[in-house]
Amino acid sequence: MCPKENAAQIQSQIRALQDTIYVIGGKWKLPIIHSICKGNKRFTDIQHSIPGITKRMLSRSLKELEDNKLIVRNVDPDFTATIEYEFTQYALEYGKLILDMIRWGENHHKVITGKGTKR
Repeated sequence: MCPKENAAQIQSQIRALQDTIYVIGGKWKLPIIHSICKGNKRFTDIQHSIPGITKRMLSRSLKELEDNKLIVRNVDPDFTATIEYEFTQYALEYGKLILDMIRWGENHHKVITGKGTKR
């Protein structure tokens, strides 16, 4: 499954995995990313699309995603406090990874519930 590598390569890869998990880890970041991907750009639209998320947690998670350069917060000065969130070009690279994670999660659910083929 994994090719044999030296200790320095393994440590470097583990650090990279930890960085990735830090950026998208937690209960809410991937659902927020998915919500924005599906066209929800405003805070309340994102909040309503994610069952159970609080305003405080959404605000905090959006800030972390913004700090990690995955989304940008756009304020429209022509309208009263109209704020929209959009992906950065950098975040678009994440799309394939997220789709792969969704497919893996769907397959995993089938495997553990016995509703699909086991691999």
